[in-house]
Amino acid sequence: MEIYKTQSQIAAKHNWLLSLVVLVLITFGVLALTQGIALVIIPFLFNIPFEDILPLFAGELDYSNGRMAVLFLQGLGGGLAFFLAGWIFSYVVEKASLEWEQQFARVKFSYLLLLVPLLFGFMLFDAKVIEWNMNVEFPAFMSGFEEFARQMEDQAMQMTKFLTDFQSFGEFLAGVLVIGVLAGIGEEYFFRGVLQPKLHRYFGNAHVGVWLAAFVFSAIHFQFYGFFPRLLLGALFGYLYLYSGSLVYPIVGHVLNNTFTIVMVYLSKLGMVDFNIEDPEGVDWYTVVIGALVFVVCMRLFIQQNRNNSTHGEMAEGI
Repeated sequence: MEIYKTQSQIAAKHNWLLSLVVLVLITFGVLALTQGIALVIIPFLFNIPFEDILPLFAGELDYSNGRMAVLFLQGLGGGLAFFLAGWIFSYVVEKASLEWEQQFARVKFSYLLLLVPLLFGFMLFDAKVIEWNMNVEFPAFMSGFEEFARQMEDQAMQMTKFLTDFQSFGEFLAGVLVIGVLAGIGEEYFFRGVLQPKLHRYFGNAHVGVWLAAFVFSAIHFQFYGFFPRLLLGALFGYLYLYSGSLVYPIVGHVLNNTFTIVMVYLSKLGMVDFNIEDPEGVDWYTVVIGALVFVVCMRLFIQQNRNNSTHGEMAEGI
């Protein structure tokens, strides 16, 4: 079970709305601040004029170090920002503790190794969900929303292609650091480490906490045509934390998931594998079924192996 210990008045169950409002305000404030700092620093670090930064991010200009500049913004104003927002809220506002010594004590190397086939099976299954979600069609009266959602998806895909079109090994390593490591650590600390146990306590149901946190995690990306596979991924990370009582597992899982995609894109660019980040179609049903079976077996093993540990966990405590 999640670990989030606090006796702060704002964390009390009857103050749930105030607590969540404060969390939202801190999060958007930190995101705005870190992105603003990044925009101020970029001209000095990358020798890109300030007036060219926004056109660069929109794909209207081309600088040799433009990708590194965008990755810098993503790292400082993305993964790191979520980590800082979660830390400020939990340690400064609610004076909470995630008991990291206890969390690390619950980690076993054999269980970490189990994450590899577990995630592989999930990816095979999730590929069919991605394909379905990308081809969802809305009724005529929702055509306005559909057009808006498609535009958002196209913009997100354009940025993803730009960020992962690595021109050097150095850019590839920067991509792994920003998209894989920093995003994995920051987003898991915020969504699973802070938000999930709070929702668990407020609603008195661990599963509601997992799925609501996963819903917010997916919605915050503002991509409807990737909403459901990201929702399932967030729920997977939530259950890894819930059943193990250690945030280390979802963090490692998130880093592995993101890094795998980055590595495949890079190897595809080098001509070593056939991988198209824009086209999730082509996964056979028997492959999906095999992936689902592998995932279910590995998840059951993970739960059984961590059952003794998780029973000693503590969810969010409040007054």
